[in-house]
Amino acid sequence: MPVRPAVSEAELEAHLRGICFKTGPPRRIGVEIEWLVHDARNPRCPVEPARLKSAVTALRALPLTSLLTFEPGGQLELSSQPATSLTDCIEAVTADLAQVRPAMLAMGLGLAGHGHNPWHPPRRVLTDPRYNAMETYFDRWGSAGRSMMCATASVQVCVDAGHEEPGPLGYSRRWLLAHLLGAVLAAAFANSPISESCPTGYRTTRQVIWSQLDPARTLAPPPGPDPRTAWARYVLDAPVMCIRSEDGHWDAPEGLTFREWIRTGVPRPPTQEDLDYHVTTLFPPVRPRGHLELRMIDAQSGDAGWIVPLAVTAALFDDPEATERAYRIVKPLAETAGSRPAPRNPLWRHAARAALTDPELHTAAVACFAAAQEALPRLGASPEVRAAVAAFTERYVTRGRCPADDHLDALYAAEGDLIVGKDSQ
Repeated sequence: MPVRPAVSEAELEAHLRGICFKTGPPRRIGVEIEWLVHDARNPRCPVEPARLKSAVTALRALPLTSLLTFEPGGQLELSSQPATSLTDCIEAVTADLAQVRPAMLAMGLGLAGHGHNPWHPPRRVLTDPRYNAMETYFDRWGSAGRSMMCATASVQVCVDAGHEEPGPLGYSRRWLLAHLLGAVLAAAFANSPISESCPTGYRTTRQVIWSQLDPARTLAPPPGPDPRTAWARYVLDAPVMCIRSEDGHWDAPEGLTFREWIRTGVPRPPTQEDLDYHVTTLFPPVRPRGHLELRMIDAQSGDAGWIVPLAVTAALFDDPEATERAYRIVKPLAETAGSRPAPRNPLWRHAARAALTDPELHTAAVACFAAAQEALPRLGASPEVRAAVAAFTERYVTRGRCPADDHLDALYAAEGDLIVGKDSQ
């Protein structure tokens, strides 16, 4: 990597404050969707690394508009380009999926939308220096790191930071809204109740795994009147996951924060490029990257299951009337959340375990989905998108259910059939 000059702590802090919230009228929307890759004939059969490598080569030849990447456990990710409307975003990603799915099927591979792999234990297939260092780092905290890297998948929605000034679309209001609404979204779209074919006791196991990781890089920054200052402090005080080197052997230092790295200059002085890379190794529920990345939604089943969380989130953040209503709806949830940061506070724990069977989360979800449905026509959403949101609302939200409940029902029904079969022998 090219040698770049070291910079001071004050310069790096100013850099963070300047790039974390790029304010202005909300105009763009984006989505990153992850899928578990499996054998098309038998999802319980793990995909061998050589087979996955061939798939990567074939898919990279496709003329996609989205960025295609693979996660450490072989999960496929499509990251859309920033779109100027919800409709444009959906159409672009749908067109890319229309190329990816047949190409995968031709190789005997399928894509499954689960927040956590329901069949296999975590198994890393990518050996990039980043993931070697990440695994070493997270292993210090137990097994959750390997599960996060290799067995989880999500729908990540990206929205603009919002206006500089106060009000429904002001960035400070949207920052707070994202952390309270995030628990509602995690509950409504919970879709990972099973691990290695057994129920875990949670409806979003993925969210539980995130809550078990290093808190210095996975918890929300402390609340305060100035999100920029809070984020800059959070980034500099977070431990360094890896120090990159040209020889491919990246060090995973123990107990070294980025601020300490700046002050000591050991093993070498950090650069602005190092800081920018460090930010990519931080995984709070909401990450400011100029825009806001909402990272708490489980991957969804079906060809178009990802569209509903994208549409609902876009409506609640980009329509001023819906944003104001959503803020009023979720603000009382702050009392349940208490002083502990997401996702380790009571509100997020209830979302992970109970989802919409929790009365408070259910009430908030019903009201938020109603606000989103009213806003979608104002955002120009197509009749098909509005119908998909309405169907999800009727099937799950209104009834206090989430997609995880379908998987649990099917699992218990299958177990019941096995018991009946044994009793009849």
